[in-house]
Amino acid sequence: MNRNSISVLKENKDYLISSLAWLARSYNQCKNIGIKEEYTAVEYDSYENLTSRFARTTDLLVNKVMRSIDVAELLEPGSLIDTVNRAASRGIINSTEQIRYLKDLRNEIAHEYEPETLAELFTAVLESVPVLIQLSERTIEYCEQLIADQSRD
Repeated sequence: MNRNSISVLKENKDYLISSLAWLARSYNQCKNIGIKEEYTAVEYDSYENLTSRFARTTDLLVNKVMRSIDVAELLEPGSLIDTVNRAASRGIINSTEQIRYLKDLRNEIAHEYEPETLAELFTAVLESVPVLIQLSERTIEYCEQLIADQSRD
């Protein structure tokens, strides 16, 4: 491990922590709103914030932090599948299917244009936020241990 890769890992981990705080804020607001057939403008804005923060947190977790772990452990950066498989082998995630589902949902958020299917999307995101938070927290713990181990060397 080199100091630069550890610095990048720490920076990405800190971004993830910040993103999680905003995601949790939106999640709590939307839990209180619930799922409806129609939303007020304020409620709709709250859900828009939640879906955006969900997508951003998913991207940070997978594309930044998990890849930074690989680099910090001197592994060749590979495909997203390689990165996710390594996260599973480290015990950070329970299965690669968890990440696949989160990434698919993130992609659906980015490409959803039909107002009549928004309630389904909002429901899926609301149900998936606790999983994303749990996986992110486990990843953060792994990062902190890796950073601590490096500082001892």
